[in-house]
Amino acid sequence: MTQTERAESQPSEPSSGAPSPSATTETLISVKDLKKTFNIGFFKSRVVEAVKGVTFDVHRGEIFGFLGPNGAGKTTTIKMLTGLIAPTSGDAYLFGKRVPAAEARQNLGFLPENPYVYPYLTPREVVEMSGQLSGMKGAALRSRTMEVLTKLGIAYAADRQARRLSKGMLQRTGLAAALVADPELLILDEPMSGLDPVGRKEVRDLIFDECAQGRTIFFSTHILSDVEAICDRVAILREGKVVVMGALRNLLRGDVVRTEITLANVSLELRQTLLNKNYEVTDRAGVVVVAIDGEAQVPPALRMALDAGAQVIELVPKKETLEDLFIRRAL
Repeated sequence: MTQTERAESQPSEPSSGAPSPSATTETLISVKDLKKTFNIGFFKSRVVEAVKGVTFDVHRGEIFGFLGPNGAGKTTTIKMLTGLIAPTSGDAYLFGKRVPAAEARQNLGFLPENPYVYPYLTPREVVEMSGQLSGMKGAALRSRTMEVLTKLGIAYAADRQARRLSKGMLQRTGLAAALVADPELLILDEPMSGLDPVGRKEVRDLIFDECAQGRTIFFSTHILSDVEAICDRVAILREGKVVVMGALRNLLRGDVVRTEITLANVSLELRQTLLNKNYEVTDRAGVVVVAIDGEAQVPPALRMALDAGAQVIELVPKKETLEDLFIRRAL
């Protein structure tokens, strides 16, 4: 399933009061002008605005990426969205119910950024406890517990105490606990934290699989390549405000922003000529890489290199990535 098939090109604005589904898109998460101010310090005299009026919607069936540098307000927003802390002002709705009402969270699975597991509990006990809190019990709970532990690749350690688990294994345990009650909506704060490349791929595949089954995924992460690979839409925060929001296919520039030409047999004279043309020239293990902004100057650079007797090894046009967009708008 591609991003185009699942994404809406633009987010809708939440209405005043509880949001209602449109004819084509049902809104599962609606956040309107959410703000959070903390009073910190020994005398609580210092005021910090962590979130400064965040607004966004998440639609049923999509994978929504929530991005921003450290301190941008992502985790604070998620804590308000899940009812863990109260906003200073603004509104948040889940399934049309205003947070922190219990009805708003009954179909929600949540993985916090740093899930805490009591050291002497096992993954089986942690997941079963989460299921019990959601109203599950008996054989159905035990069967579902082993199902999600197997899906997360941690069934082999189901009865190992948490104090003997690696960070990645604890992360998988937290994901299993979020999935055990078969929620319609998953909110994941840094779900790839502590995972190796294989574990990250498995979680990406899991997110795709859960979305294919009709689940809606909202997740925050610092791993931009994962977001670019799997998300339909994103919101990027900077200093407590949303500065970018929309479908990735619309946000990323389609034009070539940079072209890299790899050359061999480059003479000193050619190298100096390329530098005089303000091209970026880098030596790499016996070859020279010439970087050119855009693509308009590529033909003359190629003619110059070939006329000087250089050999063209590779030509790579590069379009804007999510990392480029993130650096351009969020830093």
